[in-house]
Amino acid sequence: MDILAIETSTEYCSAALWRDGKVNERCELVGQKHSEVLIAMLDALLQDAGCRIQDVDGIGFGKGPGSFTGVRIACGVAQGLAFGADVKVVGVCTLEALAQSSGRDKVVAALDARMGELYLAAYEKRNDGWIEVIAPCLCSVDTAPNLTGDGWFGAGNGFAVNEAALSARYGMQLSGTDAQIVPRAGAVAQIAAIEFAKSNAVDAALALPLYLRDKVALKTREREEARAGAAAAQTGL
Repeated sequence: MDILAIETSTEYCSAALWRDGKVNERCELVGQKHSEVLIAMLDALLQDAGCRIQDVDGIGFGKGPGSFTGVRIACGVAQGLAFGADVKVVGVCTLEALAQSSGRDKVVAALDARMGELYLAAYEKRNDGWIEVIAPCLCSVDTAPNLTGDGWFGAGNGFAVNEAALSARYGMQLSGTDAQIVPRAGAVAQIAAIEFAKSNAVDAALALPLYLRDKVALKTREREEARAGAAAAQTGL
């Protein structure tokens, strides 16, 4: 089975191809230029594998939370590719992908949500899958949900901007932290592969974002970037 995956929820842009358990991935620090580089990245990834978009069996994408524009781009490109290839999609929570990217089994995943807030969740790996211990939420450090047990590992840039406060919040329950870990397409692909195997994929029209913070309107630039990404997905591969 071949699964193409996209992750654009942070300042990193990544794409991956899962082929029967083996993952090839490309990842670049692009700031806010995801719509400019993603299609070329996907095209190069497929060419390296000798694969066409029509050959893939499904599309996985990071559905959020994260950068509002980045999440919209991932959803739009996933929809465009899936419609073009006539395949289904799996949306993966970026916090779960962050946990997967950490390589640990008990993870507090935290992304900087700006305005003094965090996107936060906690996951424990059991039988090669993730159990949601704290559901994805938007919170301040002071209102971060309580954890039970110890041996948890903190991952994500939420620990870069709130390291002392989060460490104080969870105290000795944390065995360590790494604020440099980001959600990556390779992790999205690995999680999506499990969901495809369980027949949990959905139609392309249901490639929807996960928003934890309400935002009623996109700025002009954000609308243009999201449209550009979706249009390029339908015509560029």
